[in-house]
Amino acid sequence: MATDDRFTIGNGRVMATIKADGAELCSLRNADGQEVLWQAGPDWPRHAPILFPIVGRLRNDLLTHRGQTYPMTQHGFARDQRFTWTAREKTVCALSLHDSAASRAKYPFAFRLDVSYAVEGDELVVGYAISNPGDEMLPASIGAHPAFQWPLAEGVAKEAHRITFETPEPAPIRRLDGGLLLPDAEPTPVQGTQLPLSETLFADDAMIFNHIASTSLRYAAPGTPVISFAWDGFPQLGIWSKPSGAPFLCIEPWHGYASPIEFDGEFADKPGVMHIAAGATRSFTQRIGFA
Repeated sequence: MATDDRFTIGNGRVMATIKADGAELCSLRNADGQEVLWQAGPDWPRHAPILFPIVGRLRNDLLTHRGQTYPMTQHGFARDQRFTWTAREKTVCALSLHDSAASRAKYPFAFRLDVSYAVEGDELVVGYAISNPGDEMLPASIGAHPAFQWPLAEGVAKEAHRITFETPEPAPIRRLDGGLLLPDAEPTPVQGTQLPLSETLFADDAMIFNHIASTSLRYAAPGTPVISFAWDGFPQLGIWSKPSGAPFLCIEPWHGYASPIEFDGEFADKPGVMHIAAGATRSFTQRIGFA
């Protein structure tokens, strides 16, 4: 399927559909045709938005640069922008977004954000590249926000699902208040490498693993597909579902996170922000597969 709005790539083992709006993955199916991605129902109207140039919220939803403030809402503007197709082939597609007069009114920097999707074997490989075509340092954050079906199969209890990390995750986690990062950490709910899932985990919003040791995990329950998930270049991980309970689970590799609740300084000085030199590019990858 190919239109200006969306494009499907696949190899018979993995089928993925991507939208030009937000360069957003909106369908991911395995060899049996089973949809594992959340289909943007009433509980949450998105599938897998790209978070750029911020992850989470800024204090008062304002970005400060050289003493001037700019309006910047939660997770940034890329997820609501239409990207330009730069490649559309059988198993690969790519899209691009660059700065404009509208973006500079919110984010006063030159940038280019390239997003690529490639089906390889039993995996979908998603690449992100942030380039700085300007002549000053580019401060930015980026995050992936894919939402998976929870439960992954009809008739399977949500509480039967678990995340299995690559390595033990003993480090404390962080939480949010009003979308901003609380100063105190709390004990991790991970038991060794295992995170048993339940709706109660999200009573206090997302779990933020800001000292994540793993770079891969698996998400599954007995009798469901096994989702393998890996990331490169992202030093943090968020796991989120609606606090009220909803049939999706978001597994989110990030470079950056919400402003600490007490932080009120320059965006370039915000914890978690990367600094990209003039003429440089930073690249990131996530892989979603069927084990």
